[in-house]
Amino acid sequence: MSARSNFSDRHIGPDGNQIDYMLKELGENNLAGFISKVVPANISLTEKIAESLPAAVSEVEAISELRALAAENKVVKSLIGLGYFGTITPPVILRNVLENPSWYTAYTPYQPEISQGRLEAIFAFQTVVTDLTGLNVANASMLDEATAAAESMTLSRRVWQGEDEAVFLIDAGLHQQIKAVIATRAAPLGIEIVEVSAKIDSLKSLNKPIFGAIFAQISSDGEMVDLQPLINLVKEKSGLSVIACDLLALTSFKSPGEYGADIAIGSAQRFGVPMGFGGPHAGFMAVRNGLERSLPGRLVGQSLDAHQNPALRLALQTREQHIRRDKATSNICTAQVLLAVMSAFYAMWHGPEGLQKISSRISTSAYSLRESLRAKGLKVSSGDIFDTFLIHDVDAQKLGENAFKAGFNIRIKDASTIGITLDETITAEDLVKIAEILGGTYKELVVPTINSDSIRKSKFLQHELFNTYHSETSMLRYLRTLADRDLALDRTMIPLGSCTMKLNATTEMIPVTWREFSDLHPFAPADQSLGMRKLISQLSNWLIEITGYDAVSLQPNAGSQGEFAGLLAIRKYLDSLGQRDRKICLIPSSAHGTNAASAVMAGMQVVVIACDEEGNVSVPDLKEKIATYGETLAALMVTYPSTHGVFEAAISEICGLIHDAGGQVYVDGANLNALVGLAKPGKFGADVSHLNLHKTFCIPHGGGGPGVGPVISKAHLAPFLPNHPMDSTSGPSTGPGPVSSAPFGSAGILPISWSYIRMMGGDGLTKATQVAILSANYLAAKLDPLFPVLYRGANGYIAHECIIDLREITKTTGVSVDDVAKRLM
Repeated sequence: MSARSNFSDRHIGPDGNQIDYMLKELGENNLAGFISKVVPANISLTEKIAESLPAAVSEVEAISELRALAAENKVVKSLIGLGYFGTITPPVILRNVLENPSWYTAYTPYQPEISQGRLEAIFAFQTVVTDLTGLNVANASMLDEATAAAESMTLSRRVWQGEDEAVFLIDAGLHQQIKAVIATRAAPLGIEIVEVSAKIDSLKSLNKPIFGAIFAQISSDGEMVDLQPLINLVKEKSGLSVIACDLLALTSFKSPGEYGADIAIGSAQRFGVPMGFGGPHAGFMAVRNGLERSLPGRLVGQSLDAHQNPALRLALQTREQHIRRDKATSNICTAQVLLAVMSAFYAMWHGPEGLQKISSRISTSAYSLRESLRAKGLKVSSGDIFDTFLIHDVDAQKLGENAFKAGFNIRIKDASTIGITLDETITAEDLVKIAEILGGTYKELVVPTINSDSIRKSKFLQHELFNTYHSETSMLRYLRTLADRDLALDRTMIPLGSCTMKLNATTEMIPVTWREFSDLHPFAPADQSLGMRKLISQLSNWLIEITGYDAVSLQPNAGSQGEFAGLLAIRKYLDSLGQRDRKICLIPSSAHGTNAASAVMAGMQVVVIACDEEGNVSVPDLKEKIATYGETLAALMVTYPSTHGVFEAAISEICGLIHDAGGQVYVDGANLNALVGLAKPGKFGADVSHLNLHKTFCIPHGGGGPGVGPVISKAHLAPFLPNHPMDSTSGPSTGPGPVSSAPFGSAGILPISWSYIRMMGGDGLTKATQVAILSANYLAAKLDPLFPVLYRGANGYIAHECIIDLREITKTTGVSVDDVAKRLM
């Protein structure tokens, strides 16, 4: 039998002999004794987390358990719509991108020298979005459609120069989850939103200034209205107009840019990305010229390298949180790069003509089905449609049951109304069945000419990238060429401090593309997703045990959104106590940029806490700030271990000082990889955290997303965690609303973290933490004194990361930090 017979031994890089060697080099006798000198005694666990977690299982056993959970899900073809569609992922993209570690294990492309392949793919995604929306600049993706809509609101507010009392209009025809996320974002910022029907009279009757408005090009019920008068009126009032649109529909219909819209948002999910019970999917945002410096998120631009050859790089980064902090355009770090590039490759695979054929087939089928039902006397909606229509005056529940028995899910809007949405997976045979279920006889018809003003006349995707790779051989080789220009974990380690890059084990990744998980619609009846819901419940309970908290929401689909949700919970809690004046958020100068940006989003005012010469939070300065802002203090945000790689011994004292002043403590979970099994934030004084499942719990970074950023809290904040209007089980009824489009966020990748914890067990998780800390200290010892470590904690040790001080080297040799980074590449 192999010396590495269990999963944890295969997951953890160093073997027993290597661990002993590193300990010897540090002058230590054993791992437990070494860790006791690193982690402060006042926060160290006295019990093992293995006592509260299920025992580790083998890879075979984990897959078997997941198969059993998957079998409890009932997957049928979805006609629900509401922003989520069945789609066909081209197998060449499925196998060579989504299931390929060269693509899913890479990091965000901050270093363009080792990211040219991925940057080209992201640039192609931006091209898809700008071409189809008819706007000038698109970013590298958004977290989902609803957060893109909310970001369009805050963008509109940033550039508004009119009256403070101006409002933001939202179209009543938007999907419910979009309206809800906008409301969640608007509330802490004091933005008034006004829901209106997409009719010119409803806007004309409004007597308030308008800083922006968002309209659905295709409503949730499938209605298509002429947006031109609405866009013109908003423009007359000096506001920005936003159109929520569908990329596939835009191959046939007039683009937002042709309407004169300022911003376009939406989801690229139906471009080849599975539904995944709600995510992950790439949202998108495009803007007209002049708004690019207000865009949230990443933006890839073309530049020149040192040899004056064309090259790609991240552009306009001074907008972003890692530089601008509380003045950033958004708290978004990365978004959904892996899914965005999949959608770009889908567009390349089909090309402009292929996309139009898919679009035309869907619209023809929808029109023909609707009219076939009308011919049988059913009361169906009228007007122009693309893929969706309603049927009125029916027994919705009975039709839903009959449809399910035949292999379909329909949308039950109310007791007497159903909705039908078609997608590219619906076949001619399916249409016949659907018509029969609904009481009609399907007959394919010629779609009459739609209002010519609504039809797309402009060309799109004319670049050779979208007109070349239509055979499997050419696409396969292109994908390989791009991957060869990148660096990912399948080639080497990526030693990024706070962005922990760890093994994304194959066994963990396998279930992600199982149909029972990937083809679930997030709004399907709950009894059809019992297996996924069990998985979510089990994972939630394990995370609670690991962290020492009491409640968790898996809805935030990025660490940045978990931060926002946690701070919002604090604000709502303080509001419930009648302490609405508490809005000061104390943040150390060493904190991640997202912290400050998230605090501003939550309606808080950031006050910076100084750090001492050792890099730690200055307790005297903290006390001074508490004395100054005591009655208005809301929270302290602190990363633990710190961003400079040290377990600060004063953490419990710091938490106590904040609590004594009536504030709450937010511990950023970015560095949880140094705590698992050794200390629990919920036990040493924290009230709330976000976790990064894409760091500590093995979801891959995907070259810049997807991520999952659960918000996890003590019991008193639990009533204020996110909820969702489409699923009452996703959060407390007293919650502030959703922070993501889907009730459980990027649920489709949760099997990865479930598998990791299940196969590691408590002892394996603890050992992974211990070895990470040991390896970091061994590396630091070998580098020092030639490359001195800037900050150290007790006994001269660091946590799982450290900062190397190159100032003396730069002073004496001229070799800079950039030189060293480029040499390491």
